[in-house]
Amino acid sequence: MSDHSWNSSGSEEDQDPELGQPVEFGGVLSKWTNYIHGWQDRWVVLRKNTLSYYKSEHEREFGCRGSLCLSKAVITPHEFDECRFDISVNDSLWYLRAEDPEHRQQWIESIELHKTTPGMDTVRHLQQQQEASQSCNNAESGYGSESSLRRHGSTLSLTSAASGFSATSTSSFQKGHSLREKLAEMETFRDILCRQVDTLQRYFDTCSDDVSKDVFQRDKVVEDDEDDFPSTKPDGDYLLNNSSKEKLCSQVNLKEANGIDFKGEAITFKATTAGILSTLSHCIELMVKREESWQRRLDKEMERRRRTEDAYKAALSELKKKPHYGGPDYEEGPNSLINEEEFFDAVEAALDKQDKIEEQVMSQSEAKCRGLLSIPMTPGDSHSTISTHRYSTKPHSHASSLSSVELVSASDDVHRFSAQVEEMVQNHMTYSLQDAGGDANWQLVIEEGDMKVYRREVEENGIVLDPLKATMSVKGVTGHEVCKYFWDTTYRYDWETTVENFNVVERLSDNAVIIYQTHKRVWPASQRDVLYLSGMRKVPATNESDPDTWLVCNFSVEHDNAQPTNKCIRAKINVAIICQTLVSPPDGDKEISRDNILCKITYVANVNPGGWAPASVLRAVAKREYPKFLKRFTSYVQEKTSGKPILF
Repeated sequence: MSDHSWNSSGSEEDQDPELGQPVEFGGVLSKWTNYIHGWQDRWVVLRKNTLSYYKSEHEREFGCRGSLCLSKAVITPHEFDECRFDISVNDSLWYLRAEDPEHRQQWIESIELHKTTPGMDTVRHLQQQQEASQSCNNAESGYGSESSLRRHGSTLSLTSAASGFSATSTSSFQKGHSLREKLAEMETFRDILCRQVDTLQRYFDTCSDDVSKDVFQRDKVVEDDEDDFPSTKPDGDYLLNNSSKEKLCSQVNLKEANGIDFKGEAITFKATTAGILSTLSHCIELMVKREESWQRRLDKEMERRRRTEDAYKAALSELKKKPHYGGPDYEEGPNSLINEEEFFDAVEAALDKQDKIEEQVMSQSEAKCRGLLSIPMTPGDSHSTISTHRYSTKPHSHASSLSSVELVSASDDVHRFSAQVEEMVQNHMTYSLQDAGGDANWQLVIEEGDMKVYRREVEENGIVLDPLKATMSVKGVTGHEVCKYFWDTTYRYDWETTVENFNVVERLSDNAVIIYQTHKRVWPASQRDVLYLSGMRKVPATNESDPDTWLVCNFSVEHDNAQPTNKCIRAKINVAIICQTLVSPPDGDKEISRDNILCKITYVANVNPGGWAPASVLRAVAKREYPKFLKRFTSYVQEKTSGKPILF
C-alpha cells in the first residue's frame, strides 16, 4: 500500500464555513474485489456524505467505479484484523483495509463525521424531492382543481375510468369485451330511466298541484253558491255566475296542459327496469366467469410464488452450507469461518476448473499445430515450425542463451551466495540420491509406471513441511537438457501452469539468478509468492563409472528489491532436480542416438507454504499436483528435444 494513503484538502476536523460540512479528502485503501483477485488498492474519496472509489488517483477523470451514500451506513471495525473495517448500506457491503490501525481509525472517524453532517446540497435535494412529492400527491388527489369539483356525465365517467387503466390492467380486460358492453348498456338504461323518472315526477307534481287547486276552487264555489243561486233562462237552463265560469275554464286548461300518456310512460318504465335487471343478471354471470378466471390466475401466481420461495430457501440453505463463496471472512486466515472440509472441496473444485482450462488450451494448440504442419514448407524455411509447438505461446528470443553455457565449476561461479549454493548442492548430492524405499520414514504415496513419489510427514507450529521425493526415468533426453529447460526462464510459461507471473530480480552469473514468482490463486487459499535463487550446475564425476550428472537447485533468499507484501503469503522453498544420463552402447559402429540414452530424474522438494491452510488440504494437493507436474514437464522436454542434436 502506498505510504501516502491519506490526502485531504484540510484537517480532519475542518469544515466548510458556508456549507457546514467536512471538506473533501481521499486516500488509498485496499478493497476486497472478489475471491479471484482478492484485495486491490483503490483510491477512495469521501465527499458530501458519499464514499466513492476509483481504480487509482490518476483515473478519477474516468468516473468512479462505485459509491455509497453514508446516511444509513453501518461501519464495523473488524474483530481480529486491526487494519480492516466494513461498511454496509442495505444490501451493499464494502470490505476495506487501511495501511495501519491509525489510518483505519482516521477513516472511521471521518466517515462518521460525514455521515452525521449532511451538506447543504443534500438538504436542498431532499427539500426539492419533498416538494415535488407533495406536488405530485396534490395533483393526483385533485385538490385545488375545479375539475375535481365538477360532476361528469355518466358515460364520460365510464370512458375516463376505462382510459385510466394501466397497460397491464387494460390487457387483463381484453378478453372481457362483453362485460364492458353490458356496462355501457347499463349506462344507457340509467339515462333513459332518469329521464322517465323526471317525466313521471313532473306529472305527479302537476297532478298534486291540480288536486290542491281543485279542492280549493270547489270549496270556494260551494261558498259562492250558498250566497248566490244560479239564474235560469226561460227555457229552464241555468246561468253560471262569473266564478263558476273561471273554475270551469281552469280545469279545461289544466287537462290540456298535462296531457301525458301515463299508461305509456308506465309501460316504458317497466320495460326499462326489466332491461336493467336483465343486464345486471348478465353482468353478474360475466363477473362470476371472470372471478373463476382470476381465481385460476391467482392460484397459478400463488403456486409460482410458492416455488420461488422454496427455491430461495433452498438457495439460502445451500449458501449457508457453502459460506466460502462470501467475502474475505471465508478465505484462508487465522479466524476464517470456513471449515476444513469446505476448504478442501473449494480447492479441489478450483483445481478441476484449472485442469479443464489447460486441456482446452492444449487441444486448441494441437489443432493449430496440425493445421500449420499441413502447410508445405519452402526450401530454406528451416525455422518456420518453431512456434507451432503445442506448448509454445510466444517466440523464444533467448532460446539459445543456455545452449551455449560453458561447463562452469563451483570455483569459477563466484558471487555473494556462492557459499550457500555450494552447501545446498552438497546436501542434495549426499541425501537426495539415497534410496527412499528402504527408509521407514518415507511413505510411498504414488506409483505410476517407473515414477514413484515418496513423502515424509513433518509439521512445525501447525504448518505442513512434508519433504517430498520423486524418482522417474525419461527416455530420449539427457540430464543437461532436462536441467536446461527446468532452469531457463525463457521456457517457464511453456510447462509451468501454476505461475501467474515472474521476473528475474538479479542475474548473479551465467548460471545463477534470483527470481521473484507469484503463483495463481486457488480460492479460498491466499495467494503465494516466492523469492528464490535458481542455480544450474554440472556435478563433477568422482570416478569413471559415475553417470553424467546435472543439477538445478532453487532455494529461498531475501532481496531488497522484492520485499514481502500484505497481498501474498511468502512461501519458503528448497527444491532440487538431479538428472543423471545413462547411455547404452549402440550396435556396431552406429552413432549414439536418442534411443540409446535414458535420463534418471530425482526431484526433491521442501516447501513451507506459510499461512493457515489445513494440513489435510496441503497434503492432498501435493499428492495430486506433483505427479501431474513431473509428467507434464518431462513430456514437454521430450517433445522439445525430439529430432534435435543431443546436448550432453
